Amino acid sequence: MIQLVVSIWNKNKGFTLIELMIVVAIMGILATAALPFRELMVQREKEQELRTALRQIRTAIDAYKQAVDDGKVAKKADESGYPPRLEELFIGVPDIKSPDKKVIYFLRRLPRDPMFVELDVAGTTITPNVDTWGKRSYESPWDSPKEGDDVYDVHSMSEAIGLNGIPYREW
Repeated sequence: MIQLVVSIWNKNKGFTLIELMIVVAIMGILATAALPFRELMVQREKEQELRTALRQIRTAIDAYKQAVDDGKVAKKADESGYPPRLEELFIGVPDIKSPDKKVIYFLRRLPRDPMFVELDVAGTTITPNVDTWGKRSYESPWDSPKEGDDVYDVHSMSEAIGLNGIPYREW
């Protein structure tokens, strides 16, 4: 009996076409099932980038305001003490308390809003990072942010809703 099984095994060394088709079909089904998980992972990564960018910018805005309150950055009487433009955070402002007029930087670079998508034909971004963010003035109410004479806060301009059910522009 064992010799019969061994002799049959030696004659059939391979897979039939049907077996190969079944394996390919199963692999296709598994790949199709995994695709939504990949999209979810990409969205989570973008949301994490958005949280990090908002935290960095808001921390820099607070540091600018603290520098104004400490008298290191010049401020006119009618200004709020918040930066007049986002560019001030990474271009730098002169330290008026420093004897050799050093420059204070609050950000190394301004992060781009990861939810803002605009590419040209070559696949490169054409909008500067500063213009990807919505800005809120100190005088603007929280529920309807508007630009003004200063930058009190930033928000995403995306109309999409996050995985937590809150629109990105309200983060």
